[in-house]
Amino acid sequence: MTNRRPSAKTKLALKGLRILVGRARHQASALSAGLRALGAEVVEIPFIEIRPPRSYAPLDSALKSLHDYDWLILTSVNGVDAVWQRLRKLHLTRRELKHLKVAAIGPATCRAIEKHGTRVDVVPEEYVAESVVESLRHQVAGKRVLLARAKVARDVIPRELRKLGVKVDVVEAYETVIPQSSRTRLHTMLKDPKRRPDIVTFTSSSTVRSFVALLGKNVWRGRPRPRKASPLEGIRLASIGPITSSTLRELGLPVDIEAQEYTIPGLIRAITDVESGL
Repeated sequence: MTNRRPSAKTKLALKGLRILVGRARHQASALSAGLRALGAEVVEIPFIEIRPPRSYAPLDSALKSLHDYDWLILTSVNGVDAVWQRLRKLHLTRRELKHLKVAAIGPATCRAIEKHGTRVDVVPEEYVAESVVESLRHQVAGKRVLLARAKVARDVIPRELRKLGVKVDVVEAYETVIPQSSRTRLHTMLKDPKRRPDIVTFTSSSTVRSFVALLGKNVWRGRPRPRKASPLEGIRLASIGPITSSTLRELGLPVDIEAQEYTIPGLIRAITDVESGL
């Protein structure tokens, strides 16, 4: 999907809106900057925090044995960061990856890999696990694949590739946890009519689940109405794509805005289009 240049009508399409960004603190800048450039007031309260795994032993063992693998699959920038951090720690160089074919789930992950001087062979048309499998279906028969990912993640890629007879090793590169310091900030913001956001953004299923956990009970906005008014009354929820949207609905929350391109620019564009009436 090609990027559209903003028209004069959309340049400040978000002026007067307060938007809550819940990405991990070190990843919030691109989304926040894009929204602010369109006139939005952005508030950052992280719904997730990225932490190292309890042990790097499984990841380190796999990286030391890269010569045994044919493919490396990475499904997030966090995974890329963790893998290359451990490569440096283990004094492994680009030569160790030279024989590997590499698949990235989307353009941001692809760019993160390429910054380390490694070529990416596959980026699927849609930036979800199902599309990764489809892109690899005819390329991985009889191969051995290393998938480095979060501790808790959907099992679509390993499950579906194993059905094709592929040997898949899954290693934990990092984990996402709920930042408890965000709980009070979030509740305080939602209770204050002068500070309540107009839109809350979600960039992954983990941000949705953590958001619900931070809020606790009575977040539901569906019908019939709960006895106690939802703290999200009147607030729109914006999702980066169908998997994140599915998680929102699974937890009883609506999807008011969904990106057509499952990227940060795509999410910004979807919010802008809704606000501009496009």
